[in-house]
Amino acid sequence: MKELLDYVSTVTDIRQEKKVLHKMMDIIMLVFFAMLGNADDWVEMEVFGRGHEDFLRNYLELPNGIPSHDTLQRVFAMVPSEFLENFQKRWNEMLSSDEGNKIKKLLAVDGKTQRGNGGKGRKANHIVSAVDEKGFCLGQKRVKEKTNEIKAIPELLESLNIKGAIITTDAMGTQTEIAKKIRKKGADYVLALKANQGSLLEDVGLYFSDRELLEKSACKKTMEKARGKTEKREYWQTDDISWISRKKEWAGLKTIILARNTVTEENGVESIEERYFISSLPLGVEEAARAVRGHWMVESYHWHLDVTFREDGNHTLEKQASYNLNIMRKLSLNILKLIEVGKKGLSLKKKRYAIGTNPEKHLELIMNL
Repeated sequence: MKELLDYVSTVTDIRQEKKVLHKMMDIIMLVFFAMLGNADDWVEMEVFGRGHEDFLRNYLELPNGIPSHDTLQRVFAMVPSEFLENFQKRWNEMLSSDEGNKIKKLLAVDGKTQRGNGGKGRKANHIVSAVDEKGFCLGQKRVKEKTNEIKAIPELLESLNIKGAIITTDAMGTQTEIAKKIRKKGADYVLALKANQGSLLEDVGLYFSDRELLEKSACKKTMEKARGKTEKREYWQTDDISWISRKKEWAGLKTIILARNTVTEENGVESIEERYFISSLPLGVEEAARAVRGHWMVESYHWHLDVTFREDGNHTLEKQASYNLNIMRKLSLNILKLIEVGKKGLSLKKKRYAIGTNPEKHLELIMNL
């Protein structure tokens, strides 16, 4: 963490030097500390700073004390997002370990809209993130709206080291150019099929609806019971895809996958969901099932942004400031996943609360990671 503190001190400040009362580095780190300490908006961040100014001076200069909440927001909007993205990237590189070739790394890519950033006549930021199976966000790109994900995903993948990984996306990311980018970067893909790939979805669905063909496919089944429900998960994978008319358009396409979830309620009512995928993975249903199941991690990550950090409740309208806060939330979330605070086994939300009750103790431990 202290190495990262040194990095933050290199931020380029574009403000007029004679008018600067508060260092940009101090403001970045104050937002970071306050966010870990359960502050969600600019006023709460100012209150946090004033309540713990003596402690913060161990790490920050604060030549003119704690900035006002208006100053925090105004200056944070001037921080280059690329600088914060690189800040996050450096942190993730410090966390990463060489796992060799024992198991392919999963990386789920999906978008989330910052709903509090929108308003009448204003479209909210939409941010595409890449989250690994351990629940760490490795990078993100901001776009104007959800349909722009198609352009943002290749840019995000280009900025990451994905060699040897399995990339999963929802149907928005099921594009021939995205498949090509993934393969060019040395990774595999498992891409969801929905109506945006009309004929391909229909053809794959018809294939797996043939009982004889389904029985010839590799299969994996699991059964789970929780809260009175029984959930059966079934996965089928086949490399019998010579019949796909546009096969050559999908770089490295090797297999197709069916995932079927059957949920039986306590009263016996049953519901079935079927999903279809195309993949560059060779035949190996265990790996295919892991990739399909693993995509939920990015959805869980987005849930934490809303529940643990109340992102949708933050109404920062300035686009740059709102996006920069998103990056800082993700960095904070990554750190909360690593540390134990107080009683073992606390939820991430309660970890933030615990840090806020005694930031001097807990932030000191974090800074010594």
